[in-house]
Amino acid sequence: MNLRHWSATQILTVGFAGMILIGGLLLSLPIASRNGIGVPFLSALFTSTSASCVTGLVVYDTWTQFSFMGQLVILLLIQIGGLGFMAVAILFSLAVGRRIGLRERSLLMDSVSALQLGGVVRLVRRTLIGTALIEGIGAVLLAFRFIPRFGFWRGGWFAIFHSVSAFCNAGFDLMGISKPFSSLTEYFDDPIVVLTISALIVIGGIGFVVWNDLVESKFRLKKFNLHTRAVLSGTLALILGGMLLFLFLEENGVMAGMNLKQRILAALFQSVTPRTAGFNTVDIASLSDGSKFITMLLMFIGAAPGGTGGGVKITTVVVVAAAVGAFIKNQEDISIGRFRLERDTLFRAFCGMASYLALTVCGVLVLCAQGSTLTSASFECLSAIGTVGLTTGITPTLPPLSHLMLIILMYAGRIGSLTVFLAVSEASSRRKLKDPVGKIIVG
Repeated sequence: MNLRHWSATQILTVGFAGMILIGGLLLSLPIASRNGIGVPFLSALFTSTSASCVTGLVVYDTWTQFSFMGQLVILLLIQIGGLGFMAVAILFSLAVGRRIGLRERSLLMDSVSALQLGGVVRLVRRTLIGTALIEGIGAVLLAFRFIPRFGFWRGGWFAIFHSVSAFCNAGFDLMGISKPFSSLTEYFDDPIVVLTISALIVIGGIGFVVWNDLVESKFRLKKFNLHTRAVLSGTLALILGGMLLFLFLEENGVMAGMNLKQRILAALFQSVTPRTAGFNTVDIASLSDGSKFITMLLMFIGAAPGGTGGGVKITTVVVVAAAVGAFIKNQEDISIGRFRLERDTLFRAFCGMASYLALTVCGVLVLCAQGSTLTSASFECLSAIGTVGLTTGITPTLPPLSHLMLIILMYAGRIGSLTVFLAVSEASSRRKLKDPVGKIIVG
C-alpha cells in the first residue's frame, strides 16, 4: 500500500497504533521491571496504551513494578502522546533544518486540531517551547515538596515525572513509594501540590490552539476568537460548578472531618482531574453515587480539542447545547454570541458524540458480561475513552478481554472516536449520485 495515497487521518491513526505497539514491546522487557522479570505482553500493551493515550489507567503500580528504565519509557510515551507524535517528528525536522512540506503541514493541522493550514508550523513551534517552559515551572514548584522528602535526585525525578504527567493529563504517578495506587491522596491538603497539578492539568487541557490565540491577541479578551471564548468560559464554568457540587455532595462523605481549606482544595482538585487527568486526592471508590455521577459527566465532557486531554470535548458540548437551544427557540440559524455556526460543525459535533457514546456502550456491555457491575463498568469505560484514568479500583483485577476493550477505548478516546470511523470509511469509494429525499418522523 502506497503511503502517498493515505489521508492525514489514516496516517495519524496507524502512527499512534505503531507507537503503542513499540511502547508495549519495550515495557515487556525484563529490564523495564524492578524484579527483572518482564510483565505479560497484554499488560505491557495496556500500560503503553494508557501512557501514549495519556490516560492513567494501570494494571500495575508504576513505582513498585517498573524500574527507572520502565518509568522513563512511560514518561516518553506520555510526552509524545500528549503533544502528538507528528508534533514531535516536526521538532526533529526543525532541529536538523529540514523543510516542512505541504503534506507534513496538513498532518500537523490534524494532529494539533489547528483551525487553518497557514501558520501551523509556527503554532507547533510555540507549542513545543511553551510545553517545555510550563513543565519546567511545574517541576520546580513540585521540587519544593518532593526533594525535601525524597532527596535531590529522586525528588527531582518525581517532580519532573509528575509535572509532565499532569501537563499531558496522563495521571501516572510514582506515589506507590509510600502506598501502591495511592495517587496524590497524601497531598490532599497541600496547596503547592494541589494547585500546581491543577494548573498544569487545565493549561494542558485547554488546547494548543487556545494558547496560540492568547499569544496572538496579547491576552485581550475582545480579540479572542470564538473557539477560545467557548473553551475558556466552558472550562471555568465546569470547574466552578463541579467544585460546588462536590462540596455539597461530599460534605458528610469523603470530606467529612476536613476543615474548610481542605474541603475547598479537595473539591477543586476533584472537579479539575476528571477533565482528563486521572490523579486523585480522595478515595474514588468512597465517593457517593452522586459524586461518581458528576465525575462520569465531567469525564464524558473532557478537555478541549488540540490539547493533551480527551473526552467528547467541551466545544462539542457547547455546539450541541447551542443547537438544542436554537431548536427550542425555533431559530433557523445556530449561533453562539454574535457568530453563526456552519452546518458542518454541527454535523461533526453530533456524529462525534454519537460515536463516542456507541463505543462506550460497547465497552460497558463487555465489562458487564465479564462480571463488573453497571456502575463500575460505566465509570471504567468513561474513564478509558475519556483518557482520564480515574478508577474505582477494579482495573488490575479485570479479565483479559475487559483489558483489551479498555485498550480500544483509550486508543479511540485519544485520537478521537470519530477519527477512527473516518480512517476506516475513507478507504471506501465515494458515491457520486445522491439518493432521493425521504421523510421520517423524529420525536
